[in-house]
Amino acid sequence: MQKKKRILLKIGSNTLTKETDNISRGKIEDIASQIAKLQDTCEFIIVSSGAIAVAKQFVKLESKQEEVFVKQALASIGQPHLIRIYQEIFREYGLLSSQCLLSYSDFEKQQSKTNIVNTINVLVNNNYIPIINENDTVATDEIQFGDNDKLAALTATLLHVDLLIIATNTNGIYTKESFKNNSPETILVVEDFDHLKDEVVNSKSSHGSGGMASKIEAAELAKNANIETWIVNGLEDDFITNAFDNKVAFTKIK
Repeated sequence: MQKKKRILLKIGSNTLTKETDNISRGKIEDIASQIAKLQDTCEFIIVSSGAIAVAKQFVKLESKQEEVFVKQALASIGQPHLIRIYQEIFREYGLLSSQCLLSYSDFEKQQSKTNIVNTINVLVNNNYIPIINENDTVATDEIQFGDNDKLAALTATLLHVDLLIIATNTNGIYTKESFKNNSPETILVVEDFDHLKDEVVNSKSSHGSGGMASKIEAAELAKNANIETWIVNGLEDDFITNAFDNKVAFTKIK
């Protein structure tokens, strides 16, 4: 039996909301539909933001505390709702899913790392798709910066995935010159990573806390572990299958 390609798919808040103020069930359906089509040849692990965005749809918290603590509280409220939406929609496509909450300290202890690998391998081997988010109640790293980009790269490295796909709101990384001229041109293949860093124009997304710089940092972590990274436009329908078929412009970091 042919070994399946292991893919870590990172979905940011901007992709999940389709750049609105609400989680897009249609976007989660789009993701589920593509995973269902690819399930004979690929196994997926998802790192998903969106808990805070879900909570903001129906909660307004009053607090004299710092904003980061309010965001932690919102994440705590939104996370169960986010997972419920994933589970409901994935089930319609015959997909099973599970929740995993991780924080950076988990990647610093050998026992924790072993536990993560063993648990996720059991899930994947039994056809469950792990949906990972930062444990925002105890950690604030990705709330303050990164929108789960670094978490995705660390997880990809730990699990020895074959490919890291980062879904964002652009057609990959644009050349600096073309971006300045308002005619964005995608860098299709990256061989020279240092040159790529010079090209990056960092603009943060409306819901996410990342921006392109954090995606480059994530890609560098993956590259150091010999993992290829694709930065694709997750706002488009069929963005995964179209990238596999080379039907769309995206950035491939070898």
